[in-house]
Amino acid sequence: MKKFGRFLLSASALGAATVTYSAAIERRHWTLRQVSLPVLDEGTAPLRVLHISDLHMTPNQRSKQRWVSDLVDLDPDLVVNTGDNLAHPQAVPAALRAMGPLLDRPGVFVFGSNDYFGPTAKNPARYLLPSAKTKRIHGEPLPWRDLRAAMAERGWLDATHRRHEIEVAGVRIHIAGLDDPHLHADRYDLISGPLPEGVQLRLGVTHSPEPRVLDSFAEDGYDLVLAGHTHGGQLRLPGYGALVTNCDLDRARARGASTWGERMHLHVSAGLGTSPYAPVRFACPPEATLLTLLPRSEKPALNSENASKRTPFGTGESVR
Repeated sequence: MKKFGRFLLSASALGAATVTYSAAIERRHWTLRQVSLPVLDEGTAPLRVLHISDLHMTPNQRSKQRWVSDLVDLDPDLVVNTGDNLAHPQAVPAALRAMGPLLDRPGVFVFGSNDYFGPTAKNPARYLLPSAKTKRIHGEPLPWRDLRAAMAERGWLDATHRRHEIEVAGVRIHIAGLDDPHLHADRYDLISGPLPEGVQLRLGVTHSPEPRVLDSFAEDGYDLVLAGHTHGGQLRLPGYGALVTNCDLDRARARGASTWGERMHLHVSAGLGTSPYAPVRFACPPEATLLTLLPRSEKPALNSENASKRTPFGTGESVR
């Protein structure tokens, strides 16, 4: 009985230490990943794309705001924001402070469920259940229209159910995006159809990487789709990976770069935030990704994990 008591005490101490680390340290360990993807037409110059997602911003997250705003020093050619920026009804100014300098760069965005609805208190065990078996509970409406207006006023393109053609750093890009598939708000029929000739990159943007929308992008001939939503699993086990993805995407693709179908590439951001009601991350630090897009003839090694490398860009700065 004494040995069993010591075991329980040790297990409790380990559990408490893990929760403390996950909540107090790792979820604030801001991390930059760098990934190279061969997705451009031949003869195209490399393109630097900054992918940010899932800020889940609240007004007082000052270190996150500073860290995100400093990403402008990476000198990206294009910024792609794949949604879930808000976690509080008064978080729009905070989100804009974070993205402020980046809004001077060419950018495109779509929204996720937590731009439209605030987070709610839930049983933490819900995060370990398949999403199809859980009932979605929406919180109070959030001021997403204010955020959209501010980003659009600074020149970023709203890709929600829209197709755009832009030229960035000498690269002609076709961009199309969807409303959040996690809410079943996606209408791919509004952006479907033949892709224009003469573009050098065909880019799809969505918040939740649901397989049904990835299949549609792939069938239409897109080169790359960027998504968020999964938080990389948020809780990962070494040697196993993400416990869940919170969507129908398989666990192996919950974070990072992978391929989908015969030629399309997918990048899923692990994101920079969490719900205020589940403020933990384990083996999955908050991150943004700098994607270097290359011509298809250049073939860097690629799978969902080892194509990415973490860099010390401001990692683990003082936090609040």
